[in-house]
Amino acid sequence: HVQLVESGGGSVQAGGSLRVSCAASGLPLRFNSMGWFRQAPGKEREGVAAITRDGGTTYADSVKGRFTISKDNAKNTLYLQMNSLKPEDSAMYYCAADPVRARGLDYKRYNYWGQGTQVTVS
Repeated sequence: HVQLVESGGGSVQAGGSLRVSCAASGLPLRFNSMGWFRQAPGKEREGVAAITRDGGTTYADSVKGRFTISKDNAKNTLYLQMNSLKPEDSAMYYCAADPVRARGLDYKRYNYWGQGTQVTVS
């Protein structure tokens, strides 16, 4: 039974930082491509950052230099460190996983999803 549980969202002022986490069970991170996605009301879900099984990373242009994706295989947890947050970063943030080596930022290519954690920047 695969389960992804996000945590760490919240409200922050513009320019601030947050770190969101995704605890995985039933699915070893070291064998899966992982990604962070976000969806604001009325907008399509978009890819934010992705990390391959080997640790290679990809970022959306809108977050490059501000966000960092990482994972701890021992803790089976995925992270997204978000710095210099902007109001336009406000959204529900989801983590996703897929056993294929590299899935990138296309949300349609991921099989497993968490329930999301809300990030609000004002």
